[in-house]
Amino acid sequence: MSQPYILVLYSSRYGSTEKLAQLIGRGAESSGKFEARIRTVPSVSPDSQANTPPVPDSGAIFCSQKDLKYCSGLALGSPTRFGNMSASLKYFVDSTGAIWASGDLINKPFVTFTSSNSLHGGQESTLLTMAIPMLHHGMVYCGIPYSEPSLNNTKTGGSPYGASHFAGAESATEISKDETNSCLALGKRLAFLSEKICAINN
Repeated sequence: MSQPYILVLYSSRYGSTEKLAQLIGRGAESSGKFEARIRTVPSVSPDSQANTPPVPDSGAIFCSQKDLKYCSGLALGSPTRFGNMSASLKYFVDSTGAIWASGDLINKPFVTFTSSNSLHGGQESTLLTMAIPMLHHGMVYCGIPYSEPSLNNTKTGGSPYGASHFAGAESATEISKDETNSCLALGKRLAFLSEKICAINN
């Protein structure tokens, strides 16, 4: 039997959200109970004839429906796009109707994470709007409690609704220590809750 896993699913255009995904995955694996399965989604093209190969030539692997269906917990991340998730991530989420109908994600925990080019660029609304479709799936939304010191210390990103990063106008701002700690704490909490819920369900 394969090791249970936390799915860290993200879209990232300039790399900031991908870095957050790696940190959350690291936090999720720190308990030793779960593998972090890090996956991305193909970009959405305005050209209706454009095709993306099912396996990318380089970089993160594209997420499959099975990756989502059989995860023990989910971390969902996107850059902020007008206070919402990216079109590419929403396209994938919108395709999960069969999983919704089967109820395979009911009672599984999930978290959200994001990055934006401006400090008040809609981070919190993006975190919350990403949560809405997963609540329709029956998942359990988990944030970051204020017992995590980075929430009180941060001068950049960070929110009780999920992990976030202030990337700057050129997406050149490095992830801060507090942002890093928030990501690690969020991944660790997701793994902790996934383990507890799995034990109850089994």
